Amino acid sequence: MTFQEKIMTAKAVNYTAEQTAKMVADYQAGVTVESIATALGKSVRSVVAKLSREKVYVAKTYTTKTGEAVVKKDAHADFIGEALGLTEADTESLTKANKVALAKIADFIRNEKA
Repeated sequence: MTFQEKIMTAKAVNYTAEQTAKMVADYQAGVTVESIATALGKSVRSVVAKLSREKVYVAKTYTTKTGEAVVKKDAHADFIGEALGLTEADTESLTKANKVALAKIADFIRNEKA
């Protein structure tokens, strides 16, 4: 491979070291990802990805309308399966059930164990 070919196939740098340092400092100072993206002329996804690679990005936490943490159906099904000694296949089939029903069953099991 010639020197010119190496130059042509070299990966383009998406963020300079200075841009990265400023991005990290701004983010840690409370500047929004959207504002950082606008200032750098990059997409929000690109900035989030870079901040994640720099190990500083904190993902948003979602809550229900009542302010509780969101629990996925899989977590309910896994809990029920473990509590009842179900096989992995049986537990997997539980994930097809209604989330509200799974949550009620999981809550019932928790209360019975208490």
